[in-house]
Amino acid sequence: MIDRNQIDINKNAVKTFLLQLQDTICQVLAQQDNGAEFEQDQWQREQGGGGRSRVLRNGAVFEQAGVNFSHVYGDEMPVSATAHRPELAGRRFEAMGVSLVIHPHNPYVPTSHANVRFFIAEKDGEAPVWWFGGGFDLTPFYPFDDDCQHWHDTAKAICAPFGDDVYAQHKAWCDKYFFLPHRDETRGIGGLFFDDLNQWGFEKSFAYTQAVGNGFIDAYVPIVAQRYGLPYGEREREFQLYRRGRYVEFNLVYDRGTLFGLQSGGRTESILMSMPPLARWEYCYHPDPDAAEARLSRDYLHPREW
Repeated sequence: MIDRNQIDINKNAVKTFLLQLQDTICQVLAQQDNGAEFEQDQWQREQGGGGRSRVLRNGAVFEQAGVNFSHVYGDEMPVSATAHRPELAGRRFEAMGVSLVIHPHNPYVPTSHANVRFFIAEKDGEAPVWWFGGGFDLTPFYPFDDDCQHWHDTAKAICAPFGDDVYAQHKAWCDKYFFLPHRDETRGIGGLFFDDLNQWGFEKSFAYTQAVGNGFIDAYVPIVAQRYGLPYGEREREFQLYRRGRYVEFNLVYDRGTLFGLQSGGRTESILMSMPPLARWEYCYHPDPDAAEARLSRDYLHPREW
């Protein structure tokens, strides 16, 4: 365990990285959307800390894209965090991170999510407990194998310098985490997910978190560029909206980040920025087994190797 002074120095470096990451991702997404602009809201939390939320709406490519930075702190860990880590109950906490969700117009362009975060929990007379977490995942509605392969090949390349088994472990963790038990399906085709990362020491854990955050653009933007111009009609749009309903179900029922944000007194508009601007539900919907829409559940919404 590194001493408290070293934590302070590195904590500042983490915050600097996260702010730069938000800037970079917003710049690249705006360029991809023909120069569309993000609206920014600065906000403060009564219990301590705040953030800046940036949302692009009704662009040429992205129906809604939100990229949030937050840095919050408080006197006691929220229930959503202590349920996962009960030994942290009663500790002061500090949390910072960047989280993003992108909902494109075109149903052939996948929805995508990414986040990277840092936590530190403290108690007088005891050493601070810190860890990193994050990852990225892809939610296509009309999947292309080339896109899925590119996504996972990029993830493999990010993980490779950090250990031969890192990709396999964090891919499996992603498949397990982004799973809807009540639907018996994954949210999408997965990617990377990690949490409680401190066993490598601060510098390596931070380096990996930086690699994942920076790697998101390399994983996602080539897919957007390849697919955003494909023609589509009302049928594809209706299926996209139906599948967005599953995205909402996961975020509101299972996602620990949503629960943490709400229970810690975060800004509700920023937390629920991950919701799609439009979605729909249809009672007992089943696509024709021979239709393109049937391929998604049949071939892609269960863990598989790429």
